[in-house]
Amino acid sequence: MPSLFDPIRVGSIEARNRVFMAPLTRARATREHVPTPIMAEYYGQRAGAGLIISEATGISREGLGWPFAPGIWSDEQVEAWKPVTDAVHARGGKIVCQLWHMGRMVHSSVTGQQPVAPSAIAAPGQAHTYEGKKDYEVPRPLEISEIPRLLDTYERAARNAVAAGFDGVQIHAANGYLIDEFLRDSANHRDDAYGGAPQNRVRLLREVTERVAGTIGAERTAVRLSPNGNSQGAIDSDPLTVFLPAAKILDVLKIAFLELRELGADGTFGKTDQPKLSPYIREVFTGPLVLNQDYSPEDAAWALESGAADAIAFGRKFISNPDLVHRLRGRLALAPDDMKTWYSQEPEGYVDYPAAR
Repeated sequence: MPSLFDPIRVGSIEARNRVFMAPLTRARATREHVPTPIMAEYYGQRAGAGLIISEATGISREGLGWPFAPGIWSDEQVEAWKPVTDAVHARGGKIVCQLWHMGRMVHSSVTGQQPVAPSAIAAPGQAHTYEGKKDYEVPRPLEISEIPRLLDTYERAARNAVAAGFDGVQIHAANGYLIDEFLRDSANHRDDAYGGAPQNRVRLLREVTERVAGTIGAERTAVRLSPNGNSQGAIDSDPLTVFLPAAKILDVLKIAFLELRELGADGTFGKTDQPKLSPYIREVFTGPLVLNQDYSPEDAAWALESGAADAIAFGRKFISNPDLVHRLRGRLALAPDDMKTWYSQEPEGYVDYPAAR
C-alpha cells in the first residue's frame, strides 16, 4: 500500500506526495479582501506539500464575512493571487483555491449586507468582525429565483481561480457554511425543491459542482464535506442518508478528489458521538479520498496502509512546520504553533517559523 511520501494523481494534478495542506484561514489579506505579498512567502514556504488547499477564499462580497480573508471575485484579487501561485509553482508545488460562501456565518458589519442561508435560523455563538465578536444575525432565506445568480458567482470564481494560476479549485461544502447549511436538517427547514428530503437538500451541492466542473473541468474540481457532528451549529439527525447520496453524486461527476473533515470523540476543535462516515463513503466514492482532522503521523500512515484514504490533509501542523513533509519523512520533532498569532495580520507566527536543521 502507498505511504505518505508516494506520489498520487488527483484529477489533472500530479501530487509528489500524499501529505496535503488543509485550508487554513490566516487573515493576512487587506480589509478589501485582496491578497498581500506576504501570502506568497507563506505559501511558497509550504510548497513541499503534495497539494496545498488554499485558505477559504470568498466567491463574493455577500459570502465573505471573515475580516482580512481573501476573495477571488475581482480582477484586483486575481492579480494579487498570481504571485502566490507563482511562488508555489516555482518550488515545484501545486495549489488549489478553496471557494467559500459563508452563508449564515456572515455578519452584516463586515459585508454591509444581511446574511443569506437556506432558512431564517441564526447560527449559535458569535462572529468575528472588525469591531470584535458580535452575535450571529438571523439570515435571509435564499429565494429559488436567486439560485441561478449564486451558481453564476461560483462559475466566475472558478474562472478567476484558473486565471490567477491555481491548479484547480475545491468547493467548500463543509463546516457549517452555505452549502453545508443546505445539506443539514438543523439549518435547512425549507419545503421547496432545496429542502425536506435528503435528495432535495443535496441539490445545491450537485448544482454548484456541476457548474464549476462544467466551467474548468471535473479533473480540476474537488469538494470538501464534514459529514458527521456539529459544525458551527449545523448538524444532521441522520447524516448517512444525506452524505452517502452526496458522495454518490460526486462520484458520478468524477471530481478530482473528495476531502472529508471528520470529527471524533476527542477532537481538538469539536467532538461528536456520531460515527465517522468515511468507511461508507469509501464504498461509493471511487475517486481519491482525502481525510482530515487531528491525524498524527502514525494515524495518517495507518490510514493509507489500510486503504481508508488516499491522502491526508494536515492543517494546524503546517502552521508551525512549513517543511512538514521533510519533518515527517525524517521523523523529526514538530514545532508547536501559537494560537494568538493565527489571525493577527502580522508576519509573526506566519512566515517566521523556521525549517528544521
